[in-house]
Amino acid sequence: MFSFFDLSLQLNGFPIQEAKADMRKIVALPQEEFEVFLENKKLEIVDYHLKNNSSYQKFVGKSSFQNWNELPIMTKKDFQEPLIDRLSKGYSPKTVYVNKTSGSSGDPFIFAKDKYCHALTWASNIYRFGWFGIDFNSSFQARFYGIPLDFIGNKKERFKDFLSNRFRFSIFDLSDTVLEGFLNEFKTRKFDYINGYTSSIVLFAKFLQQRSIILKDICPTLKVCVVTSEMLFVEDKILLEKQFGFPVVNEYGASELDLIAFQNPEGEWQVNSETLFVEILDEDNNVLPYGKEGRIVVTSLYNKAHPFIRYDIGDIGILDEKSTSKKPVLQQLMGRTNDIAILPSGKKSPGLTFYYVTKSIIEDDGNVKEFIVKQTKIDTFDIEYVSKTELNLEQIRKIEAAIALYLEKGLFFTFIRKEKLERSKSGKLKQFVSLIKEIA
Repeated sequence: MFSFFDLSLQLNGFPIQEAKADMRKIVALPQEEFEVFLENKKLEIVDYHLKNNSSYQKFVGKSSFQNWNELPIMTKKDFQEPLIDRLSKGYSPKTVYVNKTSGSSGDPFIFAKDKYCHALTWASNIYRFGWFGIDFNSSFQARFYGIPLDFIGNKKERFKDFLSNRFRFSIFDLSDTVLEGFLNEFKTRKFDYINGYTSSIVLFAKFLQQRSIILKDICPTLKVCVVTSEMLFVEDKILLEKQFGFPVVNEYGASELDLIAFQNPEGEWQVNSETLFVEILDEDNNVLPYGKEGRIVVTSLYNKAHPFIRYDIGDIGILDEKSTSKKPVLQQLMGRTNDIAILPSGKKSPGLTFYYVTKSIIEDDGNVKEFIVKQTKIDTFDIEYVSKTELNLEQIRKIEAAIALYLEKGLFFTFIRKEKLERSKSGKLKQFVSLIKEIA
């Protein structure tokens, strides 16, 4: 018998029951068997793409390999070509799950997962949220995310929210008046958990702090808060747990992959070893031992439609010395922070708002390679971008219309095409940077 959430996945062609059963088997493997299982899955996925994916064959430059460490490192730039050219033999855009990355690192692209892989991604989510008593089929989610503002996109997302048993708090405007409305929803709805962008949830917690309100007192059914997409600093976690009155869980993931790490009930940032293989590499692509800081490189062990093999996700991290192949633990993650945009009206919007703006400029021809948005004055922004061809007037007008829709009217934008964009010392490209101080 299917529950509502499971049934919606199954009806869309994603074999969730099979994926959940396979997840249980993987989790149950003892350490010795898991090591053999992992090595086999690594060899199997590489062999599959070398035989069935012409794009990966060309990238590797040969049809077989002897040593895992010989495999070249993939980056986001390697995926900025039409999706149809990156799919494996036997797959088409109509037979796979297709989505766009957020572009939070400044390198947006369209990706695909075969339907079993996407089902396994959900099985992975279900397993980890279950650690905290959350059941996607019955638990009610308070969702702090963005949402498309065009009529059709908005209705589609709302319908998905309905199927997924969640209520969405749109985070494009986080002014006090809007946050007051958020609080009223918590007074009248029986939410089980909060999930969403870190910066938005932290702003809500600061709003509660100003009013000396503990959220659990307002909404006693709440059990846990899961923050994602941006860095959760220690002081922010302390604030959240104080103002919420229940545990705050740190999640680290990538839409093109899966959950990469998820805080377990013991407080460890446990890495997903069931569907992914995570390595830490130095600048010369050498594998670093546990305890050493380096680039986070991830392999998707199940995605046959589209290769993500030794994929440099653009973050820097450390795997704890107590890690094992079955239970790696992420000791530290450096990256994924976003500034807040302060607008002339007093409206505050998190940097990830620009995810929805960039949807307007991301096309499947890979023209725009990289971009960053800099707020230089309260009403002025620079959009620096790298592209094959310069944005034309029609594209710029489209972007400006999206900005007016998602942020507010009366803002000024300068579009600056560059050969390359400035990066941080860690090599990350921060998508949004505010160069102004908050106005008191």
